[in-house]
Amino acid sequence: MLIGPVFTREMTIAPRRDWTYMIRSVYVGLLLLLIVTAWLVVSGTQLITDSGDFARFGAMLFQFLAPIQLVLAVFFAATLAAGAVGQEKERKTLVLLLLTQMSNCELVLGKLFASLLNILMMLAVSIPVFMAIAMLGGVSYYQIVRVMLVTLFSMLACGSLGSCVALWREKMFQAIATTILVLVLWIGIWEMVAVSIPNGLSFAVLFSPWSAVVVASRPAIDVATISIGTVLGPIQNFLIICGCLVITINMIAIVLVRVWNPSRESRPVTIEEDTWHKKNVEQTLAESLAIDTVSKFEEDQWTHELTAEKHKNSNNNQSQHTTVKTELGRTRSAWNNPIIWREIMTLAYGRRIWVIQFGFLAFFVICAWTLHTTLTESMAMTVTQLAGPLVPLFLLSLVLVNVQAITSQTSEKDGGTFDLILVSDITPKEYVFGKLGGIFYNMKWIVLLPLMLCGYLYWYRALDETSLFFLLVGLTVLYIFVAMVGVYIGMQYNNTRAATATSLGVIFFLFVGIAACIWIMVAFSGSFETQLVPFSAFMVGGGIGLYVTLGARNPSAAIATASFSLPIAVFYIITSMLLGKYLLVFAVLAGTFGFTTAAMLIPSIAEFDLATGRTTAD
Repeated sequence: MLIGPVFTREMTIAPRRDWTYMIRSVYVGLLLLLIVTAWLVVSGTQLITDSGDFARFGAMLFQFLAPIQLVLAVFFAATLAAGAVGQEKERKTLVLLLLTQMSNCELVLGKLFASLLNILMMLAVSIPVFMAIAMLGGVSYYQIVRVMLVTLFSMLACGSLGSCVALWREKMFQAIATTILVLVLWIGIWEMVAVSIPNGLSFAVLFSPWSAVVVASRPAIDVATISIGTVLGPIQNFLIICGCLVITINMIAIVLVRVWNPSRESRPVTIEEDTWHKKNVEQTLAESLAIDTVSKFEEDQWTHELTAEKHKNSNNNQSQHTTVKTELGRTRSAWNNPIIWREIMTLAYGRRIWVIQFGFLAFFVICAWTLHTTLTESMAMTVTQLAGPLVPLFLLSLVLVNVQAITSQTSEKDGGTFDLILVSDITPKEYVFGKLGGIFYNMKWIVLLPLMLCGYLYWYRALDETSLFFLLVGLTVLYIFVAMVGVYIGMQYNNTRAATATSLGVIFFLFVGIAACIWIMVAFSGSFETQLVPFSAFMVGGGIGLYVTLGARNPSAAIATASFSLPIAVFYIITSMLLGKYLLVFAVLAGTFGFTTAAMLIPSIAEFDLATGRTTAD
């Protein structure tokens, strides 16, 4: 068996799933679509005359696709590894795995490589695409080898981090959110080192995957004498450090997996509590037997005497039961909407959610300090300078809200409580709005801190009243949108890993994929509005992907309209922002994302049975 029975099972079952091949085909198709789009931009704006032009195009294209693939591999490796282990813990099946004869090594490494299997295959199928780029010239095969090695080692490190954190933390939301925060802080700190201190890039290359892949994608030095050192070049030390990090993280997980699990947060039953429960059970059985053997008259008389005796005993034993009742806790009355009461008043997402808030606060301080330094050193601020520290903070905040939304729904299904909710008298309106209210309450600081930073820009007079209003309302619309995407997709998917990957994939495509396309326009032509036609294929393909994601199980005309309009709207928003057309940005953002949110919210309430999969469309 390969790395234990868990990985062997995944290797056996994965080829039987249709979406296994679909994911690989879609990924290769996206890479080819980006290559074709870049070529259409270059051929439409520049004159290609000799092989040198092809070589320059191939080099720029390779240096663009390599970091994009790294971001995809690192992000999804970390979240899928954390989600795979978190799903086992939510469904209480990890305890069953611990009861088997599997060793700790087989369990930890088996779950890790089983969760990374699809990412590894996607990395493998991308190799022929990069080899095809090398045929254009300007890119050597040694560069491709270096980029693939950096991506592979970074993916293993981030996947090991996600798996280890998920084995440590109790709830899936804590596992995924903590993994994302650690990953962002890890890369962000070393990127700050690269730009803030002299010769900082040489230090960042040792620890930062982003800096390492950027250096690896550059042309190699003299490789006349072929050896491992000349092929790997400056990334050799990064691979060594990253490999040691992978071994260290997995060794920690292997040693402590049975210490962390079963959960140490489970409340132990005290002797007094156990005795009190036994007495209640014995008394209840005695009462039921007595009631079955006496007549109706004797039953009433016996019940009256029993009630009086209970009151008498309660007065005599008040001091004895005080400790028990204190340990058991007081009975709390739920609100009119029990869903939002559970989300807010109970520990539905673990006891240490403050760890996530503290990690986000640390990243917020870094971004705020960078923004403050930029404001004090620059006399005239541009949109690009403001976007440098703000966009990563906004994007991380949106991703965390989406993770909270998707896990709030998938935890109900994994825990077996969603079926109980469906048969209760809770209305769809109470359920959906209760979930949304709980999401924003738990994420209140992650939402409020970026909004407060916008207020700081206004206080520093970097923004006027109108721009501040546009920014605050636009961010609010985006927060509601990403929360609704998580709840909506969570209703439709029973598999937690598929739901998490799909929801985060939508966010990633809209806010990172479209920005990458605009980067192509800047790098190859420097034109914006005149180059919309070459991107039509990408926009249409993105619209089809969104429609399949959002409307395949619950199709509607509104979802179709929203799916095909969102990519174009995001493209127009980013370009208009760079051109300074803030009113148009606000109008398009509020209109498009608000309409998409309503297109998901209304079916979730009005067609709750269809949205949750209890019934199918005729």
